[in-house]
This record gives sequence, structure tokens and C-alpha cells, in this order.
Amino acid sequence: MAQLEAEAEAPPSKKSKLPMLIGLVLMLLAGGGSFFAVYKGLILAPPATDMPPADGAHVPEALPEIAFVPLDPMVISLTDSGARHLRFSAQLEVTKAYEADVELLKPRVMDVLNGYLRAVDTAELADPSAMIRLRAQMLRRIQIVTGEGRVRDLLIIEFVLN
Repeated sequence: MAQLEAEAEAPPSKKSKLPMLIGLVLMLLAGGGSFFAVYKGLILAPPATDMPPADGAHVPEALPEIAFVPLDPMVISLTDSGARHLRFSAQLEVTKAYEADVELLKPRVMDVLNGYLRAVDTAELADPSAMIRLRAQMLRRIQIVTGEGRVRDLLIIEFVLN
């Protein structure tokens, strides 16, 4: 019994720290190796751009010859509610060959847009979902004024009710 008591009072033997030290060294080596591989581009590198595309890969087409004709900003007083105004600014996307023609017809385009926006109901202007319909209506009127095929799109830059 005396021997059991002596063993119980004796401090427990220290465990070896060798496995923890080996684990720490391996972790540092793995981290350093991973950093080196990423840094040198061996893994996770972006694809090379100078290589020809693989068979069946999509190659984007060249952009068409387009130009943008800016329209003068307009402030339109709305008829429904005397004190409300609409600030409108846009650009026309045109084929490069027709840029001068559309630039020449810009006063007519401004007149058509001004007349159309004055006639639109204020409630419709305030509706966010109506923007697509309004844009399509304005584009169609512009295409009638400038001639078919000259104006490709209407880009609304500013459309603010205040």
C-alpha cells in the first residue's frame, strides 16, 4: 500500500512535446509552400490571354461602328401639378455613318421629346415600372423623326421628378 500512495503522490510524467513541434514545423512548411505556389502562379493563376481559344470557345465579335449623340438636358414643367418639374437628359446611340445626320436633326428630336414628355401623365412618370414603356415610346418617336435605321437606341442619363 505504501507503494501505491508513493505513486499517487509522485507528479505525473511529462508528455513529449515532439509531436506538437513536428506538427508546427509541417504547418509552416505547408503554408510557405502554398504561398510560393500561388505567388509564382503555379496554382490559382488567371488563364493566359495570349493563347488561342480552344475549339468551340466563344470569341466576342468586334463592336459595331457606333457613336453617341448627347441631347441637351431638358427641364419640363408638368401640366398636372403646377409646381412639379422633370429633369431629363439622354444620349442617342447611332451608327457612325449617320452621326452627322442625327446631329443635324437634334432640334427636331428635342421638340418631339419635349412634346411627348409634357403630354405624359404625372402618375405614369412617377411609376418606376413605366420607364421601359416611356423609353420605347420616346425611341420610336425619335426613329420616326430621324429616319429608320439611323438611331439604334436611346440611353436615358437623367430622369428626375422634383
